Amino acid sequence: MVNIIAIANQKGGVGKTTTAVNLAACLAAMKRRVLLVDLDPQGNATMGCGVDKHALEHSSCDLLLSDIPIADCLQRITEPSPGFDLLPANADLTAAEVGLIDSPDREHRLARVLERAAQAYELVVVDCPPSLNMLTVNALVAARGVLIPIQCEYYALEGLSALLDTIEQIRANRNETLRVEGILRTMHDPRNNLANQVSTQLITHFKDKVYRTIIPRNVRLAEAPSHGMPAQLYDPSSKGAIAYMALASEVLRRQQKGRNAA
Repeated sequence: MVNIIAIANQKGGVGKTTTAVNLAACLAAMKRRVLLVDLDPQGNATMGCGVDKHALEHSSCDLLLSDIPIADCLQRITEPSPGFDLLPANADLTAAEVGLIDSPDREHRLARVLERAAQAYELVVVDCPPSLNMLTVNALVAARGVLIPIQCEYYALEGLSALLDTIEQIRANRNETLRVEGILRTMHDPRNNLANQVSTQLITHFKDKVYRTIIPRNVRLAEAPSHGMPAQLYDPSSKGAIAYMALASEVLRRQQKGRNAA
């Protein structure tokens, strides 16, 4: 069964899109069949993969509002080899959120789209918008797990509580298989005492839900999107790229552990 992971946090600026793009690229580099779904109207994951969001013929908006074949919307990202598929997005996705309000199956549209493509992929990574809106709800209803990027600061902990409440509501009412895949510490600076304190609090409260991998603040990681590349392609020797390869390995290990437990 395909593993659908939603990358979600309603707080912006925590490395959500960076995580989605680089995790997809690293999983693909490990020879997994991967689909990256851009569900953010800003289209940053699309641009971060080198696809011009302004020149799209079809996007994730079309799939959510109509029944066109998913193959008509996909973009193939060929590097790093062997590459992965991208379901791109642009500002049109804002119209999808409005259009979904009056749809009787508005919370299940993405799930039905991904069901049609499930046989082609081993993992689907969904980049959610930085808000708890109908697009994010669609991602959580479709997903089996939620990966939560979090910057180690005070306000991030406050936002995490609201997201966990939403995940619990979705699990109770819409998707009983949904779980927290893991909490990822991003943009971490070990010289910052507050960051270290928040990191310790996360481990104390969430234990093994916190990934062992920590994504550091890294200039090359920040530069990569402006070149339309994942860090794995832009500078594979950078600390950021190495950290995301470690994260991909950890995600796969947890997936295998879950299969063994089942």
